[in-house]
Amino acid sequence: MIRDEGLGLPVRTALPALERALAEHGAAVLCAPPGTGKTTLVPLTLAGRGKRVVVAEPRRIAARAAARRMAWLLGEPVGGRVGFTVRGERVVSARTEVEVVTTGVLLQRLQRDQELTGVDVVILDECHERHLDADTVAAFLLDVRENLRPELELVAASATTDAEGWSRLLGDAPVVEAAGVAHPVDVVWAPPAAAVRPPHGMRVDPALLTHVASVVRRALAGHSGDVLCFLPGVGEIARVAGMLGDPGADVLQVHGRAPAAVQEAVLAPGPRRRVVLATAVAESSLTVPGVRVVVDSGLAREPRVDHARGLSALTTVRASRAAARQRAGRAGREAPGVVYRCWDRAEEARLPSFPAPEIQVADLARFALQAAGWGDPDASGLALLDPPPAGAMAAARTVLAAIGAVDGSGRVTDRGVRMSRLGLHPRLARALLDGAPLVGARRAAEVVALLSEEPPRAYGDDLAAAWRAARRNTDAYGARWRQEARRLAGQLDRGVAGERDVAGELTDDAVVGTVTSLAFPERVARARGEGTFLMASGTGAELGEGSRLRSAPWLAVAVADRPVHAASARVRLAAVVDEDTARAAAGRLLVAGDEVRWTDGDVVARSVERLGAVELAVRALRDPDPALVRGALLDGLRAEGPGLLRWSREAAELRPRLAFLHRELGAPWPDVSDAALLDRAGEWLEPELSRARRRADLGRIDAGQALRRLLPWASGEAGRLDELAPERIEVPSGSRIRVEYGGGQPVLAVKLQEMFGLTRSPRVAGVPVLVHLLSPAGRPAAVTADLASFWREGYRSVRAELRGRYPKHPWPEDPSTAEPTRFTKARTERR
Repeated sequence: MIRDEGLGLPVRTALPALERALAEHGAAVLCAPPGTGKTTLVPLTLAGRGKRVVVAEPRRIAARAAARRMAWLLGEPVGGRVGFTVRGERVVSARTEVEVVTTGVLLQRLQRDQELTGVDVVILDECHERHLDADTVAAFLLDVRENLRPELELVAASATTDAEGWSRLLGDAPVVEAAGVAHPVDVVWAPPAAAVRPPHGMRVDPALLTHVASVVRRALAGHSGDVLCFLPGVGEIARVAGMLGDPGADVLQVHGRAPAAVQEAVLAPGPRRRVVLATAVAESSLTVPGVRVVVDSGLAREPRVDHARGLSALTTVRASRAAARQRAGRAGREAPGVVYRCWDRAEEARLPSFPAPEIQVADLARFALQAAGWGDPDASGLALLDPPPAGAMAAARTVLAAIGAVDGSGRVTDRGVRMSRLGLHPRLARALLDGAPLVGARRAAEVVALLSEEPPRAYGDDLAAAWRAARRNTDAYGARWRQEARRLAGQLDRGVAGERDVAGELTDDAVVGTVTSLAFPERVARARGEGTFLMASGTGAELGEGSRLRSAPWLAVAVADRPVHAASARVRLAAVVDEDTARAAAGRLLVAGDEVRWTDGDVVARSVERLGAVELAVRALRDPDPALVRGALLDGLRAEGPGLLRWSREAAELRPRLAFLHRELGAPWPDVSDAALLDRAGEWLEPELSRARRRADLGRIDAGQALRRLLPWASGEAGRLDELAPERIEVPSGSRIRVEYGGGQPVLAVKLQEMFGLTRSPRVAGVPVLVHLLSPAGRPAAVTADLASFWREGYRSVRAELRGRYPKHPWPEDPSTAEPTRFTKARTERR
């Protein structure tokens, strides 16, 4: 019997339509705001019809909370008719009719039992959040319905009305809406008085957190009821809690890592007023009673991956408008409320409409392994709201192949199947399986547990020290870590070496270094000095001031992020390793060979042994392969251009003449652009290029002589070069004036008096020459491509302006009939 509190939930009015949709279509989309009972009353009602129901939640905290709430509505403890299963904890019995699981647990179950034997209904809760596991579970369940169990019923439950995509995905399933009790919520825009730095990586400007704390105090002073404050992560919650001190209310810190006692306390009204500092888990997964005021920092955390650098981590982003609406709605669930938004109203339109689907921004190695295990390595046959990005999938498959999880065709291996069932990222699964024989099963499990959930910042950046702290501490993290370490140790074969079977005494540094380098081989890094390192991936890394790790010769970097515009990654967690460990873990990156490259402006020939980008040993090559030298010289020409050759004045004038002919006449006149010359280097730079060994040798190659090899000698057109693009043109005065071909049109710069009597502009290759008429002093006086027009219309004004300035030179009234000269009037008369 369900308590009256449950029967009065708003979603009850939608139950008949939901049951009808499931009976007729086998699937439905349920849209119901937080607090309406979609997570609790709906599963209990369906189970009451004799069906066994599995409810999938995106977070462990939400799974436990939903199970406890449903059990309370039934008046019995968890583990009876309602149970839950999360990683490392299972509370169910033979009587269980409703089991709440995380989407990760459901994925594991589907890989072991695709038919989900004994399950009648699956409810995917909070599907609007677009977590990767939830999207994957939905795709697998749709495949099961289509091919194995058409009677399996599916419900996609969302706290928003963005249901069209899910309806299409579920075969045009009916959308059932349940109206919530929506009380009005007033919006107060509360931006910081001074500008704050935008978030980057995991960093949030302390000035913003100080402002958020002040807004919380303002809300406490100005309104009644509990205050719910949204912050991006655990660290920000702890800092704001510290700033609040004792605000005259109980301060609760709610997040996925919070102790069970805190998680339970926040779900029931407290004895006095409360300030609840929460991550996005309180947007819809948890319903916090008593809240009348919401303070929204406007920030959230989303996964990001940098495939080029091999870095993946959570990053702080601006919360979407959809998230802001969800957060604001928490203030109006029980009564009229108010939301304080810690940003300017003008910024609202610039916020993203919805959070980015995790499949578009996250590391896809785990997803790719799940897809391969399902029999669809490229995920092309899976029904997904958004397809995985091709580049991310390619990077994921590369990782899986490197650790032996898939074969050359992308099919999952036996090793990959075992990895997928460990409930870990494939990298960590590899570290557990391969690390256990080297360091012992228990120690490998403990280090992998440490890597699977990043330790609190207070544990420091030294992974060995964090391991000791986790073993020593009795805090919430330490409890979760011990539970996960026991789970992982239990997953290993009994035949794996025990602690006493591992040869020799291993230090903590050796243990964590071995396991971490197995998980992240491309992140083994060698010191470059002053706390900076170079990872095998080629990315630089820096340690914070005061870190014990700064003196280490080698590191295995477990956690790092790369701030915007920063040249190097910032190391947040790493282990000390030695070169032998780095070589063993990253063996596939170990290469040795001769390298001849254009470096720092010249050819450098070396024999190099390297681990990825890290050079282990180098010696100079005295007699490098000529082909490699030639390739390096070409790289130099590409980098610095043909200017490396010797360009005499004749060569420098020949190139624009050829460029002009190619542009105006085309073939057979050669293209002499930088790109074209480099493409045809074998035709015009040989044999000199093959004889060159260094930069100085390039500087001895006569570019003009080499260019002439490209002229169309075979067709006989080469002999017309001076006719079609003459180096000089004879003008009426008898002077031979150089033609400039560097611009869009040939240019002839000549003194005005030397052109008297010429009424038609010169042409080269049929193109009019642009005549720059100069004063007697050689300064520009006029520019024309039509001399006849200039003599008629432009000459008069030029004559009026310059006649007085240069009286010794002739300025006839009719220049078209005057005698051309390059001399003064007196000298002309003497001649």
